[in-house]
Amino acid sequence: MTEIDFYEVLGVTRTASDEEIKKAYRKMAMKYHPDRNPDDANAEEKFKDVQKAYAILSDREKRSAYDQYGHAGIDPNMGGAGGFSGGFDFGDIFSQMFGGAAGGGRQPNYQGADLQYNIEISLEEAAHGVKKTITIPTYEECDVCHGSGAKEGTSATTCSMCGGSGTVHVRQAIFQIQQTCPQCHGTGREIKNPCLKCHGEGRVKTRKTVEVSIPAGIDDGQRIRLSGEGEPGSHGAPAGDLYVLVSVRAHQVFERDGMDLHCELPISFTIAALGGEVEVPTIDGKVKLNIPKETQTGRRMRVRGKGIKSVRSAAVGDLYCHIVVETPVNLTDRQKELLEEFEKISTGMDRAQTPRQKSFMDKLRDLFE
Repeated sequence: MTEIDFYEVLGVTRTASDEEIKKAYRKMAMKYHPDRNPDDANAEEKFKDVQKAYAILSDREKRSAYDQYGHAGIDPNMGGAGGFSGGFDFGDIFSQMFGGAAGGGRQPNYQGADLQYNIEISLEEAAHGVKKTITIPTYEECDVCHGSGAKEGTSATTCSMCGGSGTVHVRQAIFQIQQTCPQCHGTGREIKNPCLKCHGEGRVKTRKTVEVSIPAGIDDGQRIRLSGEGEPGSHGAPAGDLYVLVSVRAHQVFERDGMDLHCELPISFTIAALGGEVEVPTIDGKVKLNIPKETQTGRRMRVRGKGIKSVRSAAVGDLYCHIVVETPVNLTDRQKELLEEFEKISTGMDRAQTPRQKSFMDKLRDLFE
């Protein structure tokens, strides 16, 4: 395959100055740019040749090696002096073509960082949903320098190290590596007299309030994403997102299990034996619950639809009441007398009346016999 002549590609002589080469490159690049020649494969190939030619002839060392040895001088496989790696940066070339280097450099646009805010709510708020107003740290444009970062009456200058491109090229053996400029940190500008308020940042820290709508049914550890409410981006880049991490406080009565709620329900010995109606607490208030006669401690009773609503649908969980038969304390003399009388008339009662005691005694007999 015939090797192209880089001078011929750009239409300049071998004695052309750096400025003449740059001017010729701009002209040819605009002529053959793919955007101006859609569906023209020939123009696309010529555009690539123009890029390669400029990458070599704009670099003094590579141009010298090319002038002495031709393509062998820039081919790393041939051991030439130039060592062209093929990794030239089209972005830098175009920034120069459209005034990036001469006009003060390009500003890197970085999307703002995501932020996280931890919020604690009650179980009732989690069940019903709630709106909360929170205050978060953020940045705003400096009102003294209006975002320039330079002291009032001064302005930023083109970086002297990178010439405004924001990058520098470091040569390692036959390779050339592009790195962010350490002096301007990629901005292409130097601020010799920084603003006294923002210290050259162009923005200052502040705080803003945000209203968060917490949906009904949210659970402990879930997050709410607020798009664009994070840290602002630089130089017009989009802001990050705000993530609100929800923590639900432990409740003094209820324990949550998904959409269901659980609670202990103490009842008296009399209600447990004879049955009756008792009041049961729910997340929405009190309801009546019928206790069957002969209810034992540990029995679980369900109250339908008194749990937590699903955060994704209209489904609602249930409330489970765990029965605890409470032994009375601080008895009066009369109460003691009645219980003693009850115990006397219960002596020798049918063991079918005490099923748990019967089961326990049967197990003991089997164990020892």
